[in-house]
Amino acid sequence: MERDNNSTDATMEFLLLGFSDLLCLRVLLFLIFLIVHLVTLAGNVMIFMAVVTEPSRPPMLFFLCQLSVIELCYTLVIVPKALLSLIVVDSSTISFIGCAAQMHLFVALGGAECFLLAAMSYDRYVAICQPLHYVAVMSEGLCLRLAVTCCLGGFAVALGLTVAVFRLPFCQSHRINHFFCDVPAVLHLACTQSYTPELPLLAACVLLLLLPFLLILTSYVCIAAALLHVTSSVGRGKAFSTCISHLTITLLHYGCATFMYIRPKSSYSPARDKMVSLVYTNITPLLYPLIYSLRNTEIRGVLRKMLRRK
Repeated sequence: MERDNNSTDATMEFLLLGFSDLLCLRVLLFLIFLIVHLVTLAGNVMIFMAVVTEPSRPPMLFFLCQLSVIELCYTLVIVPKALLSLIVVDSSTISFIGCAAQMHLFVALGGAECFLLAAMSYDRYVAICQPLHYVAVMSEGLCLRLAVTCCLGGFAVALGLTVAVFRLPFCQSHRINHFFCDVPAVLHLACTQSYTPELPLLAACVLLLLLPFLLILTSYVCIAAALLHVTSSVGRGKAFSTCISHLTITLLHYGCATFMYIRPKSSYSPARDKMVSLVYTNITPLLYPLIYSLRNTEIRGVLRKMLRRK
């Protein structure tokens, strides 16, 4: 896999180093990742099944169902390959096409989640600021259009970013010091000294992170302004409690994503990035169903009805 000349040959392979520096902990890491992965899958599948079997689905449950599907796909794109590399030595290689596909799906699903969080914040804005028009505004047709737009937007931006990254020349070493084909790790292998290769990543961050974040911020500024006119502290507390789950997930998602992608190439640190990516790809998908099942009264009610039926 070592080449002396620049290469973007589609037949070449990359080597994912993963946790090769922790060989003595391979079995322990495999068991921990496997347990977390299975619990994550079970939690998201349970929420998905509970919402799908519910005859009447409010918009928030509809968006939550889509969020669970995204998290399921998100973990399945990254974790199985990482688990396989821990138990099979020769499984750490990944083809040029496989690496590009993994990066595209990872960015696309993460971007779709960013857009979806913006759509969910708009749902909370309408529910609190325009409660009398909520049913008319958040119709089934609008929710479906928002869901499709979130997915198409994420996949379109991810496709442009992936094409831009994999058109770069890669020099000699094709060793990716990561457990999956993350954008900063692959960019680190590019044979360029300028900051030009980082421009597509910057554009993707603006579209997938900054734009949805501004929409979320605008929604919550309007919500806060509306709550200032509510005289009852009980009413304010009840309205704000409906936003807690969404705010918590937004902070988790944007906190990790901002740390990972909004920074110059010179500050790239493989060890630090792998640790943050572990949280980003394993822990946060596990926390999402827990947060919503504990904090959201609608999803708790749906889960209780599903368990009674079982």
